[in-house]
Amino acid sequence: MAKQIVSRSFTSFLFKMRPVFRWFIRLRSSPRAIAGGFSVGVFIAFTPTIGLQVILAIIVATMLNVNRPAAILAVWVTNPVTIPVIFTFNYWVGSLILPGPSVATVSRYLFDLAATISHLDIWEIKDQLGAVSRLGMDVIYPLVVGSIIVGTLCATLTYVVLSRLLEYFLARRKQRREYKKEQSAKK
Repeated sequence: MAKQIVSRSFTSFLFKMRPVFRWFIRLRSSPRAIAGGFSVGVFIAFTPTIGLQVILAIIVATMLNVNRPAAILAVWVTNPVTIPVIFTFNYWVGSLILPGPSVATVSRYLFDLAATISHLDIWEIKDQLGAVSRLGMDVIYPLVVGSIIVGTLCATLTYVVLSRLLEYFLARRKQRREYKKEQSAKK
């Protein structure tokens, strides 16, 4: 019974994600390049480089020869709504390694940061970086360490899952095209 519920909800999730998968499949790259670009974007999204994330995604994706649109899309994982939650978790992970203020205190700082950033224009990069730098080095060091750890894990998981999904969908698409060719040849 529980397996059926999980199976139905996973199937429902995949069905809702079809437009996203179709967009990925239409990108003119290999599954590995698309998954690589998306994972680069995920890694950068988890770092506290607010204001520079899109630029960094383009530069790193170009240097690694992976898909740039996928990297840019993934960067938008962090936005004023998700920043406090993601960065609080990253800070918590980093605070296990480096000392710093309490997680509750930092969480309040991060909610204030998200409120500040939500009022800024996307092109006000200097102001966005200034808002992050006001957190203080006692917060930034554990946040950066935690962000690197969490970002690496999430990017690796994203690459593995997305490359396999894309390979599956592209193989399925190829089979459908071959089947259609066979059917049209029989007519």
